[in-house]
Amino acid sequence: MHRHTQADFESLRDQAVTLRRAGLSRRQIRDRLHIHNNDILNRLLQGEPPPDWTRRPNAKDDLRSRARELRGQGMTYDAIQVELGCSKSSISLWVRDMPRPPRRTSDQASAIAKRGWEATLRRREEERQRTKRAAADEVGTLSDRELFLIGVGLYWAEGTKSKPYRRAEVVTFINSDPDMIEVYLAWLKLMGVTGDRLNFRVMIHESADVPAAEQYWANLLGVDAAAFGKTTLKKHNPKTVRKNVGESYRGCLVVRVRQGADLYRRIEGWWYGIVGGVRGSQEANRT
Repeated sequence: MHRHTQADFESLRDQAVTLRRAGLSRRQIRDRLHIHNNDILNRLLQGEPPPDWTRRPNAKDDLRSRARELRGQGMTYDAIQVELGCSKSSISLWVRDMPRPPRRTSDQASAIAKRGWEATLRRREEERQRTKRAAADEVGTLSDRELFLIGVGLYWAEGTKSKPYRRAEVVTFINSDPDMIEVYLAWLKLMGVTGDRLNFRVMIHESADVPAAEQYWANLLGVDAAAFGKTTLKKHNPKTVRKNVGESYRGCLVVRVRQGADLYRRIEGWWYGIVGGVRGSQEANRT
């Protein structure tokens, strides 16, 4: 290297080192000194450590340290995996230079497997709840039209319907889900149905706690249980293995709208209007 070239290099190195120690990154130094050759930049910065802010944190450093700590306590790969939730391959890489713990007994193995399954169930439940919360947030506040359409679909799925062989234009809704009852009652209010036109009664198996169920639905509606119609009791069949038992079983609430023939006809018309609207959209998409 010629003298003036060597001098130029030393001058550049002095500048590069000064900038490095001032906290500049390689890219900043390169742009500041107009150096576009990485080999030259490497030589200029040789021996100079990067500033702390340019070092990317390694998210696995803490896990690695914890894995080695647990391995030192005699824990197996399976046990460490349960504790930290990371893969066995990563654990193996982190602790392969450490001595193997003594062989575990069958009881220890069962306990580890149980803890692992419990941890898996917890993670699944957490993911399940996160998905539900995110989905709920996507809905937001409903407009009157949205509630109107939801209510029509809800009634047509769960409400009683007139049949050609049995004309009965009545508006009766039966369900065991309190949230569904709440949405349905909000829809009836939107449709202009006042409280004095509503009739409530409980439908439940005779083997259940009938008074408690009646009080539950009355509390939900904010009315006196004495105002309910006569409860319908379903006969208990000992051959049937029912799962809707226990304190959480409250039967179904029956909601009937008095003088509801006109409303029923409109519900049926609205439903077929929805069906026609869907078909029209599909036809439009095909053309």
